[in-house]
Amino acid sequence: MNTIKCSTCGHPNKEGTTICGKCGKPLDNDQQGTLLNMRYDGSAIRSKTKNRSIVDKTWNFFSSIKVGVTLIAIALVASALGTIYPQEMYIPQNVDPALHYRDQYGLSGQIFYQLGFHNLYNSWWYMVLIALIGISIFIVSIDRGVPLYKALKNQAIKRHPNFLKRQKLFGEYTDYHAEDKTRFINNLKKHRYKITEKDGHILAEKGRFSRWGPYVNHLGLIIFLLGTLFRFIPFMYVDDFVWVREDETAVIPSTNQQYYIKNEEFIFETYGNDDEDEIFEAALQNTNGPVPKHFETSAIIYEDVSKDVIGSEPELKEVKSGEIIVNEPLKIDGLALYQDSYQLNEFQTMSFKLHEVDEEEEEAIVEFTVDLTDPESEYVFDNGYRIELNRFYPEYELNNGEPRSKSNYPRNPGFVFFVYGPDIEEREASFLAIGQNIPSGDNQYKLSLTDFGVRDVSGLKVRKDLTLPIIGLGAFIFMIGVVQGMYWQHRRIWIHQATDRIYIACHTNKNWYGLTKEFEKIIDGTSFTMVRDQEKKNDA
Repeated sequence: MNTIKCSTCGHPNKEGTTICGKCGKPLDNDQQGTLLNMRYDGSAIRSKTKNRSIVDKTWNFFSSIKVGVTLIAIALVASALGTIYPQEMYIPQNVDPALHYRDQYGLSGQIFYQLGFHNLYNSWWYMVLIALIGISIFIVSIDRGVPLYKALKNQAIKRHPNFLKRQKLFGEYTDYHAEDKTRFINNLKKHRYKITEKDGHILAEKGRFSRWGPYVNHLGLIIFLLGTLFRFIPFMYVDDFVWVREDETAVIPSTNQQYYIKNEEFIFETYGNDDEDEIFEAALQNTNGPVPKHFETSAIIYEDVSKDVIGSEPELKEVKSGEIIVNEPLKIDGLALYQDSYQLNEFQTMSFKLHEVDEEEEEAIVEFTVDLTDPESEYVFDNGYRIELNRFYPEYELNNGEPRSKSNYPRNPGFVFFVYGPDIEEREASFLAIGQNIPSGDNQYKLSLTDFGVRDVSGLKVRKDLTLPIIGLGAFIFMIGVVQGMYWQHRRIWIHQATDRIYIACHTNKNWYGLTKEFEKIIDGTSFTMVRDQEKKNDA
């Protein structure tokens, strides 16, 4: 490692040091007359002195303030773009995201989806960007903070006269008395300065902790960013969704099939049914449909206590029950189930009968019921008839003339039936949907809808967030750093006793006006005059 030897005291200083760490003499002799750069007390900064190996180049890249600001700017722009349209987690759960963004927002929505902005904050490149910002902040803190800490911890009390003369505020006094120096020191103590003395030389210092404000900010930001990255760890963060139909039991997602939930009853209330709702009567008349007033799910949570045997049926044990209301979740093992949405009157079953086309009374030859959540593939009857369910579209629609299902939820069922019978040579095909009954040709028999059953479906948001305390801690530490660095200043006053004169120099990391006003009070009652502002002198 290259060193710079001080010509006055012979102390070896690291390459890049501008102020001797022992006697305080400025080492940049070619810049006499200019003010010293006191940002890091003249200590050597690694990124400014080493650029040889790949490690040095990587370190210098991430320690660059420009790189850090650029990464933050990219993150801010990307985050702003992600707010143009709702993220995928906030759109309806039962729709195709690609179609939703295209249909709702047009071409710009389609581009938004294709560029991946619909799931921006969980994308790998956004997480990499956040990680790079964290790495940059960490390296910058080490690169600047460690040398500054060492310089301030080991700062010399006795400083070289050239060090003092190149401070912004400097005074040289020959006409003074010993009582003036004593009173000056007592005034420093009254202003809460810490006095350190060595061989008649004095260092008065206060507010050093404010220098660590930016680094406390960095620590808070790193913890905050770690909290956001921890959301990729499954046991730390869960944000899932489950539909549970009345009287059905479903697996709670993200629990590895450990917990199940049963929807005992879904309760839905609207405005306008009670006398107390009369105050909303005028507003309700302007709506096209019922306005929800209250909805909740009466639920039971089970735990699978069976042994982990592949293919075995779960053995459910009730562990908790209660109501899931908006903003009042039911909690189990760190998970919170929130009432999020609902689907009223979803089809559960549909009943059909087979009869002859020409039969006026439409007397049923056979009758059967289709369970829309788990339909059978065929229905066989004792009289020789057999009906096969060839195609089932839970939410039927036509797409370019072809039938398809928008989702797996039976909101608009469509069926393709094949009918076989003792007097049917091959088979007869029929398409049935709500309001539609289309035979494949000149059929002898016809299927007709006779009845249907409906039930309500509750949409529950499954949340678990162990990262919030980490994120909150990071934000709290960040605010401490903001207050620490904003409302206090690191002020130092050096008193150098020479043979026939005394030098006084002052420095602060900010708020020079406040330091000058404080110095006026400190010299009150002494023969010392106000120190000169050498920056104004040089400008003149």
